[in-house]
Amino acid sequence: MLRTYGPAVLMTIAAITAYFLFPYNLAFLTRILIMILLVLSLDLVLGFAGIATLGQAAMYGAGAYAAGLFAIHVWADPVAGLLVGAAAGALLAGLSGLVLMRTQGLTLIMLTIAVAQICAEIANRARDVTGGADGLRGIRMQPVLGLFEFDFIGQTGYWYALVTVALAFALMAVIVRSAFGLSLRGIHESPARMEAIGAPIYARRVTAYMLGGAFAGIAGALTAQITQLVSLETFAFALSAEALIMLILGGAGRLYGAVLGTVIFMSVHHTAAANDPFNWLFVIGAMVLAVVFFLPTGLIALPVTLTRLIKGGRHAGS
Repeated sequence: MLRTYGPAVLMTIAAITAYFLFPYNLAFLTRILIMILLVLSLDLVLGFAGIATLGQAAMYGAGAYAAGLFAIHVWADPVAGLLVGAAAGALLAGLSGLVLMRTQGLTLIMLTIAVAQICAEIANRARDVTGGADGLRGIRMQPVLGLFEFDFIGQTGYWYALVTVALAFALMAVIVRSAFGLSLRGIHESPARMEAIGAPIYARRVTAYMLGGAFAGIAGALTAQITQLVSLETFAFALSAEALIMLILGGAGRLYGAVLGTVIFMSVHHTAAANDPFNWLFVIGAMVLAVVFFLPTGLIALPVTLTRLIKGGRHAGS
């Protein structure tokens, strides 16, 4: 029981504690939560299904613009906006995935980047709708559940993001432990074997890509609702690349690894950039290299690795 739910309890306690320890940094903490959701969506696509992508920002941006436009022109209810963002991310992933999932390797990676760049160009040219390079402005959200208004300090935004991410994490945990999730692991490890037993590999890869797109769309919708602004940067290649680095740091194919990698990367990024705005990338690069060389399965494996080293030292000493 403790092994199953212990990490989730620790994450919840850490999130609540962070709220009280850093009451004046809620905007940054909320940004971490949103990035956790984006990295989790990437973990579902890459870590579990083995779909190599550097274009997860495409679905994130689609969700952000969809939720923002929905709030401005239709209904400013936050929960409804999340559903719209999820639908937009899933739709974009589904339409592009029908083509992308027929490719592999470098071709797939380049095409995912191309999809994000095409989306950015469309958003830039549709200035009358999206605001173009100036961004989508004028987003004003109703109170969450009709009770909690978004405040300037960011308290409502933080709790709103935390609950959303927690629910998404729980749903994703159910998905990866289901028969469908296990089949994705099988496809990742040995597509030929899964094909030999009759598994519909193409259909399940498209489905996994759509699910990852839906969660990324929710992350984008959260950004639009809480910051009340959507810019072309939501489609940026840098966002997809950073999400991939966070996943590698924490450990792909493990939901807790995605959370750990995001928190560490963003914390180090924030601290290093504040202390040295010109050379902070050296710190990030050194951290990534250390993890790749000494913990190839990610920081989530650090306790197990340390335990093995300690046991090995004891056996050697005896």
